[in-house]
Amino acid sequence: MRFLDSSVFLHAYLRKKGAVTPKEREIKRRAKEILSEIEAGEQVLTTVIHISEITNIIEARLGLEASLRLLARILSLKNIKVFEVDEDDYKKAIVIADRFYISLNDAIAYIKMRENNINEIYTFDKHFRNIPDIQVIP
Repeated sequence: MRFLDSSVFLHAYLRKKGAVTPKEREIKRRAKEILSEIEAGEQVLTTVIHISEITNIIEARLGLEASLRLLARILSLKNIKVFEVDEDDYKKAIVIADRFYISLNDAIAYIKMRENNINEIYTFDKHFRNIPDIQVIP
């Protein structure tokens, strides 16, 4: 099982303003490919924080209706496990974020990965490369 970062959804669903580079086209193609693999049944883990991040950004860029449709689709897939986050997770995340110089949400992902013996993550976020025991699957 792999962790599914919000960056995969954002690259798959959002369009960049202005010219798109070949690298950006490849990232979008790969993001859509990852989501297709998940649609086909690949088991992944994410958190309520990452779901919130996805839906908030989609709502801001594409509107409430698009955000709600995406959320309903995510929640309908039984192979996406969505874990809760509590106060203790945030306390741990502060230390991890500082240690690896990553965002709080990235630190939460790392905590949930460790708790579930997961060391691979689908992400396009370069900050996960700061964590030595995580394998980034772009």
